[in-house]
Amino acid sequence: MARRTQPVILRFAGLTALLLVLGFTLGTAGALFLAAEPGRGLARSDWSALRFTLVQASLSAVISVVVAVPLARALVRQSFPGRSLVLTLLGAPFLLPVIVAVLGLLAVWGRSGLVSTGLLAIGAERIDIYGLWGVVLAHVFFNLPLVTRILVQGWMAIPAEQFKLAEQLQFSPADMFRHLEMQMLRQSLPGAFTLVFLLCMTSFAVALALGGGPRATTLELAIYQALRFDFDLAHAAMLAGVQFGLCCLVAAVAMFLSLGVDFGAGLGGPVRHKSLRSSQTLMDRTLIVAAVAFLGLPLLMVVVRGITGLIADLPDGMGPATLRSLGVALISALVSLGFALVLAAWLDRLRGPRRWGAEVIGYLGIAASPFVMGTGLFILLNPVISPFSVSLPVTAAVNAVISLPFSLRVLLPAFAQLRQSHGRLGDSLGMSGWSRFRLISWPVLRRPAGFATGLAAALSMGDLGVIALFAPTRGETLPLYIYSLMGAYRMEAAAGAALVLLVSSLALFWLFDRGGRLNAAV
Repeated sequence: MARRTQPVILRFAGLTALLLVLGFTLGTAGALFLAAEPGRGLARSDWSALRFTLVQASLSAVISVVVAVPLARALVRQSFPGRSLVLTLLGAPFLLPVIVAVLGLLAVWGRSGLVSTGLLAIGAERIDIYGLWGVVLAHVFFNLPLVTRILVQGWMAIPAEQFKLAEQLQFSPADMFRHLEMQMLRQSLPGAFTLVFLLCMTSFAVALALGGGPRATTLELAIYQALRFDFDLAHAAMLAGVQFGLCCLVAAVAMFLSLGVDFGAGLGGPVRHKSLRSSQTLMDRTLIVAAVAFLGLPLLMVVVRGITGLIADLPDGMGPATLRSLGVALISALVSLGFALVLAAWLDRLRGPRRWGAEVIGYLGIAASPFVMGTGLFILLNPVISPFSVSLPVTAAVNAVISLPFSLRVLLPAFAQLRQSHGRLGDSLGMSGWSRFRLISWPVLRRPAGFATGLAAALSMGDLGVIALFAPTRGETLPLYIYSLMGAYRMEAAAGAALVLLVSSLALFWLFDRGGRLNAAV
């Protein structure tokens, strides 16, 4: 009886979680449509925002992918001191709060940054980072490491024995790329490109800080302007529908382009290329050094200027803003973990079209606009309670839905491993419910759950999204507080607060990730 009851409860919990995700994504968009007057066609400024959004997302995704391929290849086939540290550095930008990264990029590439100072010294003009290329630069900074990590894993999935066989057969580098590496890239690149494109399509803080005016306005910024300044619900709903439809179309195309490749089994071990020429080694190591400088220098400048800013101009409101951000991040991370555990456990039991459909719903958060979710929730709450009084809980809830796709991506493979390694053992012992979860499931799930929770907490800690729309007076989170300091030209104070935000985000991730690894089964 217990075995029959458990799937029923799990099915109910999974369906409830899916309905909540649908409510936060499609439901809030529907509430916005219903509350709005009949819409109108796209204006000239809307077409401009649409073109800029597609151009910057396409350029960002193409550049990130094109550079990531040789960079990942270099990291896989080169062995050098500090290689593990470089791989760790590749994970930092994804956890980095956007507003902190913007300050670091300005310190390096801005009009008063290191590069412009060097150009002035040789008689050249300063760099203007604002506009299209500033947005693309920031997006490449965030997404190049992400694509590189994805491709490194893809290369490591190719058995090392196949590389050894190719070398024994005296394959040229072009032959090895065509017969081995290209097959892996055909499988990995469409998904990586789609992920970067979707992240750039729905990016807000980068365009807000570096957009540089009406000619560099994204759909996300246009939605923000329609809601925050015009309160034109029909216009915002129409733009949100266009953005959501484009994101779904890109995801569908990528699914058709992705090809499954089976390289067979191997004995494991690192990939090594003994036949590399000295020129290839030089190119690989030059690319790695350039990537480390591109990613590490802005981080270093954030730390240096942040310490100076904390000493010179400590902001008065930084403490309360930090506490608000910590509260939002913790609530958001725990809610995201709860949703992800329930959905992953249920999805692991599904097969066929039902599994595919339910998984797609779980990933809707990456395509939906946080502004539409927040505004829809506020419209639904307004007859009952003042939306501004619940801005922080609403922000935490929206952040949880946005981080859910990343948590699912981490936990779904863990549940598959759990089923294969411990499923029959639990069934043979007749274990179910809480005792089975505590004694069998949690030791296996603890490590990926800690990583997913830390990731969700760090992403929420640095988010500058819904709170930018509805933050009450003296109720801003730390990212919004930093943006207000930048708007008041208090750059030293903003740098100090940015360092606090950076340390807080990384500390949250480390605490949850470390907690998940303690006493974990795997």
